[in-house]
Parts: sequence; C-alpha cells; structure tokens
Amino acid sequence: MQLCVVLITMIGFAHSPNSNLRDGSISGKVLDASLNQPLPYVNVLVTDLQGQTITGGITNDDGTFKIEKIPEGEVKVMIQYIGYKTISRTVTIGSGNFNIDLGEIKLEEDLESLDEVTVVAEVTTIQQKVDRKVINIGKDLTTAGATASDIMNNLPSVNVDQQTGNISLRGNENVRVMVDGKLSNVPIAQLLRQIPSTSIKQIELITNPSAKYNPEGMSGIINIILHKNTTIGFNGNVNFGLTKEIFAKFNSSIDMNYRNGKFNFYGNYGNNVGKYDNFGNILRLDDNSEQAFKFNNNNKSNLYKVGVDFYMNDNNTISFFTNQNVFKGKGSGITSIQFVGEPLQRQNFNNDTDNRVEQYNGVYNHKFKKEGEKLDLEVDYSVFNQDEVANFRFTNIPFPPDYTDFVDTNRDQTVVNLDYTNPLSEKAKLEIGAEARLFETNIDYSSTGLSVNENQDDISNNGDEFIPTPATDFTYKRDIYSLYITYGKTFEKWSYQVGARAESVNEEASAIRQLENNSETIPFENNYFQVYPSAFVTYTASDKNTYQMSVSRRVDRPGLQQVNPIREWSTPLVSSFGNTNLQPQFTNSIEFNYTRKLEKGSITGGVFFRLVEDEINRAVFVDRLDLNKNILTYDNFENTTAYGIEISSNYRPTKWWSLNGSFDLFARQQKGITEVLTAPIETATVDDIERSTLEVDNIVYNFRLFNNFKVTKQLSLSLFSMYRGEEKGLQFTRKPMFMVNTGLRYSFLEDQRATFSFNYSDIFNTMRFEFEGDRPSPQVGQFNWESNTWNIALSYRFGGGKYRALQRKQRDDNEKSGSGGFL
Repeated sequence: MQLCVVLITMIGFAHSPNSNLRDGSISGKVLDASLNQPLPYVNVLVTDLQGQTITGGITNDDGTFKIEKIPEGEVKVMIQYIGYKTISRTVTIGSGNFNIDLGEIKLEEDLESLDEVTVVAEVTTIQQKVDRKVINIGKDLTTAGATASDIMNNLPSVNVDQQTGNISLRGNENVRVMVDGKLSNVPIAQLLRQIPSTSIKQIELITNPSAKYNPEGMSGIINIILHKNTTIGFNGNVNFGLTKEIFAKFNSSIDMNYRNGKFNFYGNYGNNVGKYDNFGNILRLDDNSEQAFKFNNNNKSNLYKVGVDFYMNDNNTISFFTNQNVFKGKGSGITSIQFVGEPLQRQNFNNDTDNRVEQYNGVYNHKFKKEGEKLDLEVDYSVFNQDEVANFRFTNIPFPPDYTDFVDTNRDQTVVNLDYTNPLSEKAKLEIGAEARLFETNIDYSSTGLSVNENQDDISNNGDEFIPTPATDFTYKRDIYSLYITYGKTFEKWSYQVGARAESVNEEASAIRQLENNSETIPFENNYFQVYPSAFVTYTASDKNTYQMSVSRRVDRPGLQQVNPIREWSTPLVSSFGNTNLQPQFTNSIEFNYTRKLEKGSITGGVFFRLVEDEINRAVFVDRLDLNKNILTYDNFENTTAYGIEISSNYRPTKWWSLNGSFDLFARQQKGITEVLTAPIETATVDDIERSTLEVDNIVYNFRLFNNFKVTKQLSLSLFSMYRGEEKGLQFTRKPMFMVNTGLRYSFLEDQRATFSFNYSDIFNTMRFEFEGDRPSPQVGQFNWESNTWNIALSYRFGGGKYRALQRKQRDDNEKSGSGGFL
C-alpha cells in the first residue's frame, strides 16, 4: 500500500510547469566508429555547464535521436554507451539557431572499461512503447526459475496455469506467443517449458498490436526474444542451473558468436531435463464421491539455434538462422474414484511423447539511398512432428476395457513477409507490406479400445453393443493472404499512426473415421475476408509526461485442439473433444496509457475496453451414452465485454534498492453452455438432461512487487511477492493465490564475469489451485505442483567488445517510448 501511495503522489506532480524550456532541439546519429553501423539505445544526456541534468533520451534502432524542449543558452551534450568512450560536446541554443544537428557521431570502444560490460543486466527493466511493454530480462528474473514458464508469472498482467501450462494476458487465454517475432508450431504450454530462462533477452507484451502484425490473439501478443550475441571477436556465455522440491530438474545453456569483417556467426544451445510432480483431488458433494489425481512427467528438451549475418555492403544484408527443438517426454498418472460403499475404481495412465521442431528463417534487407527508406524480405519455414503412445489401464471399472492410443501429428507452416518503409519527410512515414501464411496439419489417431455402438438400436438388435474405436485421420489447412498499410506523422507534441490490414482466409478440414465396414467423412470449410484497422495517437505534454491512445480490431481463429474432433484427453468421468463447426471470434479494443518519467524511474498507468463478437468458450454436455460422464468441448456465444486498468512502475528509492511493481484489475463477462441432470443418476434418462446458457460476471485483480537490494558491488538480494485474486469461471470459482520468493546473486572473478545465484520460491508453500463449483455437479477440490522449490545457478561470460548486428524486422517501428529502465 505504501508503494501505491508513493506512485499516486508522483502522478499528482506530473504537470508541474517549467517556464525555462524553449523550443530548442538537438539531433544526430550515433555510429560504431570501427564498423560504421548504427548503435541503438545509446544514452544521450543534456546538462548545463555545471553538470546538472536538463533532459535526455536514447537513440532509435537506426541510431538517430532528437532531444527537444532544451532551454536557450550553452548546454553540454554527452553520448554514453556501455563499452564505448563517452563523447561530450558543448553547443549553444539560440542566436538564431534553436535546432542543432550534430550529424554523425562515431563512438570508439573503451577497452579499459570492459569491466563494466555485462551481457545481461543485473535488474529487470520495463519500457512502455506506443503499443507494448518491453521487459528487459535481468539476472534477477533468470534466477526466478529454470524456464520461460517460470518467468512469465513475474510479468505484469501475465498468468500461467501451472497445471495445464496455459498462459493468459489480462485474464484471457486467447493470446498468441511468438519467439523472435515468429509464431511457433510447438504447443504453447510445451514451448514455455522448453525455453531456458537464461536464453531470454526480452519479453514484449503487445496488448494492442498495429496493422503490421498478424491480427490473431484477442488479448494480444507475447513475443519472447532470445539472446543473440553480437560482440566483436569470439564471445559468449554459459549457464547451469538446478531446481528441486520433490524431483531434481537441470537446465543449461550456452551462447556464442564470432564477429569479424562482413560476417557475424552466432549459436545458442539450451536444455531442460527433469521430473515433475502434480497431484490433487475433487470431492463431489451430491454423491460424496472423491476423485484423486497424481501425475508424474519425465521430460527432456534440447533447443539449438545457429545463424549468420552477412553484411554485403552498406546497403545490403543477408541473414539466416535455424532453430531445432527436440523433446522427449514420459508421463504417468493415476486417477482414483471412490464412491460410497463401492470398491475403489482406478485409471492408470502412461504415455511416451517424442517431438521435433525445425525452423528455417532467411532475411534480405536493402537500404535505399534515401535515409530510412528500406525493403525487407523474410521467408520462414517450420515443421512439427510428434508421436505419442498412451496406455490406459482400469481397475474395478467395467467399461472401457484396457486400451492403447496412438497419435501421430505432423504440421508445417510457411510464412513470407515483404515490408517496405519510406520516410516521406522528417516527420512522416509510410509503411506497406504483404504476407502469405500457409499452414497444414495432419493427425492420425488409432486405438486398441472399444467404443459404445451409437447405432445399436438401429441394427436389428444384433447385440453389437460395443465396436472397435474408429481410427480417425484429421487434416486441417489454413491459408491466409494479407496486405497492410500504415501512415504515421509527428508534430511538435502530437504524433499519430493509422493503418489497416486486409486478409483473405481459406480454411478446409476433414475428419475421416474408419468404421468396421465403411468410412465416415466429416468435412469443414470456411472462407472469409476481413479488414482490421488500427490507430495510435501520442501526446507528449513534456519530456516527462506522455499520453497514448490506441484502437484496433483483432481476430481469434479457433485453435487446432478447439476444432479437432479426436479426443484430446479423458478420465473415467470427463472427455474433451474439439468442435469442427467453430467460427472465429472478433475483438474490438480501445486502450489509454499514461507514462510519467521520474528522476529515479518511471510509472505507467492504463485502461482498456474490449467488445468480443461470437465469443469462443467452453461448453459442458452430458454424455448421452453414459449419463454419469460429461463431454467438454467449445462453442460460439453472443457478444461479451471486458475492461480493466493496469499500473506498472520501475523505481529506485536508493542506490542500493530498486523495484518493479504492477497492479492490474479486469472485469469481464463470460457466456457458456452447460447441461445437468434433473433426476438422480440412478434413475435418470436422456429426457432428464437440462441445458442452459450461463453468464458469469467477474472482477479479478493481481498485484506483483519485485525488489532488488544491492548489498555490495558483487552481492545482490531479491524479494518477490505476488497475489492473484479470486476468479469466477463457467464451471467453478478459483480461490485467491499468493506466493513469496527470495534469492541472492553473487558476481566474482575478473571483470565479474561469473555469477552464482540462489533462489527459494514459494517460501511459505501457499501456491495451490483451490476451487469450488456447482456445474456440472457441486464439487470442491484443489491441484498442487512443485512450487516450494530452491534453485541454484552459475553463469560465466567470456570475450569482450560491443556491437549490435542486424536488427531483424520488428513489426512496430514505433520509436516513441517511455523508458524508466536502469541498470
């Protein structure tokens, strides 16, 4: 609460006037002296002759900067970048020259200051750009856990369900996760658990993307940017980690690069190996039955990345990389059901899963003679292959008999992007582009089990109550062709960007079920054309106060598992299937943000509103073939709304204490379908099934606070706390969740190249998923996982120098940002 009072007080002083500021400005472009390449994110500081700070900023991706609202008179301009010599110049604002252009400023490497160079910052920082939050991952977060999934729960407005691995942004799971700006073929839950936390450089939370982005994802996009070493010579870093509560989990990674002349070669390897334990129970209150669950997983994943940049000349660059991800997993589980007065029923489950992901990406970048005019061509191809064998064994359960499922999945995706940027003037920019996205998946399912014969009443009473489970071949194709255009212009205090993306979508799907004597085909086809507009407006009231507004229209196309008619998972009482008739849902969003730069940090506050058309949500049906069981699937519903507020801040109260804090509150309306039996199960028939449409209004709030304490130059301590408020759903209400983590980091050896860290998560062992509900039956329960863990990690970097290589096309180019970052 003290933090909130401090932050609100700071906002109150956001508009204190400063009559000394005039319309003077200083601009220029910062280059690496030896390579003649632009340097982004360089600090530009403007002071008076006594050294008191007046204003400042950072360079853009192309090395340019422009500092405005500088008072008349003599001022000193300092260009500072870690690993380079600082350049200082004295200039005079006035005497008929209020707009000074310093031209090209070339920074030279400072070999004597390499002890200050760190590949990874000590403390995580947050930047608020026009359409996103950029979280620069520091060592404080990489020690928070071994994987990307562990880090996500530490980010503003992001939550990860530790049971399913599903991720949500602003309380909604309709979010797209990208790696290095590319959608992955790997299922999101698996992807987050495969990426080592030490391989992550930045995470972008893009809540209202511009027209340059694929419009999928109702709540936005989460873009995970992996490290790509770009330092001169041979450089790199290695990391090792161990995490344990019940089972040990190991992770390691190595990043290397060699930069010389026209070539930059880089590579990355990361792995995660470990066992995971999950358990829980559900008590059904209407018949006092209890289900108990216990699941174990033994997973091994290996992530490889190799790439090269070739600088042909000053205007042409070619880049290529490949990602290879190999995963092997063994799972086992026991589901027990105890009915009053009956023997214990049990389902034993075990499975073997092997998958491999291959990604190949090439980029050609051409710069025209006109400053800032460029053309980017990118081709990305990826394939995903997975084989799964799952065995089900039953005790005291009459049906089904023991069986084995075989599921083979093959996916491939090709994406081609062409982007053109043309600065029409110093203050106006036009961008146009085209994209082709071709996706195809094939799932072959077969089983040794038996199924209830749905047609037994129509086959002359021949007594065939059960038949072999039909094999199913499911094929799904989706081709998307799109064009986009954006136009942006900057005035003295105002800037805006408007754009639109037009898409043509062709979807085809078919599920072929192989029956005993014939086959059955379930076809699906959906073709549609949509235009997705977007607009951004920024008002910079002063160098410390920025206001932003954005509007956009987005789409959520049904996910593969949402349309897949093959059974996704099954317990003795519940089975989950997709719905091939699902239609896409559309979201119209508006968002307002305010950023206040402080002397010791920054604070950002925002509000948002969403109108969702044809919402996709869960539907629960009673199984007509066994009234004691339920079928879980998806369906489209009427329009719903959601709104919320967010506050986040970086702040450094003292030289030894820094913190990141965030608070978010969102309200949303959910609609769904459920069926219940109106008669006791012993006497119920199909006629006793009652269907109803549910509406749930929900308000949820979350709070996170990350503290970093620098005890000495080498030793730092951290303390993290999180509270997640109660959340109502269609089936149950989740109880509040909270946890506290603590840790330390110690740097040693020459130039502090080595770092040892220790982290103790959920020190009070409070994290669990507790719930209660009355649909489809009254029940209470909870699920637990290994949250009370300790982690030790060791990292070491080698090499030296500093240089930024090819900046791949990030589909934003919104250069105005409010940064409260600090190292």
